[in-house]
Amino acid sequence: MPIFKPFRGIRPNEDFVEVFPTHPLDNFTQEEIAKKAQEDSSYVQMIKPYVVSKSKDIDRNLRKVRSNFEELLEDKKLVQDSSSYYLYEQIKPDKTVFRGLLGLVSVEDFWSGKIKRHESTIPQKKQKLAHYLDKVNLQAEPVLLTYPANSKVELLMNHEEKNVPLLSYHDSKGIKHKLWKIDNRLKMQQFKEVLDQVDSFYIADGHHRIGSTALNSRMHKERNKKHTGTEPYNFVFSFIVSNQSIKIHDYNRVVKDLNGLTTEQFLQKLEKSFNIHEKGATLYYSSQKFHISMYLDGKFYSLHVKHHLRSPEMSLDNLDHHLLEKYILQDILQIENTDSSDKISYVKGSSNMDGIIKMKDTVDTGDFKVGFGIYPVSFNDMIKISDLKLIMPPKCTYIEPKLITALVMYDMK
Repeated sequence: MPIFKPFRGIRPNEDFVEVFPTHPLDNFTQEEIAKKAQEDSSYVQMIKPYVVSKSKDIDRNLRKVRSNFEELLEDKKLVQDSSSYYLYEQIKPDKTVFRGLLGLVSVEDFWSGKIKRHESTIPQKKQKLAHYLDKVNLQAEPVLLTYPANSKVELLMNHEEKNVPLLSYHDSKGIKHKLWKIDNRLKMQQFKEVLDQVDSFYIADGHHRIGSTALNSRMHKERNKKHTGTEPYNFVFSFIVSNQSIKIHDYNRVVKDLNGLTTEQFLQKLEKSFNIHEKGATLYYSSQKFHISMYLDGKFYSLHVKHHLRSPEMSLDNLDHHLLEKYILQDILQIENTDSSDKISYVKGSSNMDGIIKMKDTVDTGDFKVGFGIYPVSFNDMIKISDLKLIMPPKCTYIEPKLITALVMYDMK
């Protein structure tokens, strides 16, 4: 069983809780980040030396970020709790509820395979994040981990929700955030005992964050002759949720050209691997696995993967994203490396027609020739792929909840 342990969380005090946290920075343009960095007592303002500085001395900028953090702690704009678990809940405007527990998992469990992944990572991105952690020693955005639901964990969370939350506020997107601190020894022991029954955690979102933390830990381990595995740098700030509290949405693709083929030639080549049904101008959202929606020249098509191409056992050939990559992107369009190709862009879906509309609108701009809408990967398929140590193509899963940054932070010093 993987370790999941309490920690001394750092959070904004009640006067700053509505202005300090932020949505992940990759949601914003550089111009928007620069604007947010002007806001007093915001997380982005704290890391301003790193995200908007004109100085090329990166280490100096990172030392300034750490200094800013320590000043906020000294001024009591940030407060540090006693060792705790946290129950955290998001309530979206449509009343969808996501909830789970904030705590720490061990890098050793990641290396040993008790924390399982399904995506590859980009080495340069991991190295950049690891260098940030090495200098700043602060984790502000938890990795999202999931596991098959455990009724005992759910029951303990139900009991905890009856208490008054430590904080409760609405963010700029209308999402309500609620946080409970669990620092009673008996309660923490109860959570530990039921979580010890969980065999594995699965990375839902945050492969680069956990990978960079593991890389940073390895660097520290090499420098520390007395390394024991209990050092703060050996743990990853994480949010664990059961499969009852995540949603896996479609992640669609748009491609710039047909590799020199005419529409007729492209459709003819598709017939080798797919049964094709033209839908005309009618929006088509795939309603089941092995059915891919395609938008081309103002028309929708349903592409049904031929039965002989589907694997009878769990493998990558059971994933629509892999089949699309293998039989269309690589075989027909000659895009060998979808990780780095500038011919492909990705369109986030929401498990309904909205993602297909966004895909269509993206193609209709004229910057892309064809779009592919893909049925969402199921939780069970994600788990099976992870258990088999297989790696999905890039951007197969768009998973909620999307976590807020710097609501609670983990100091690695």
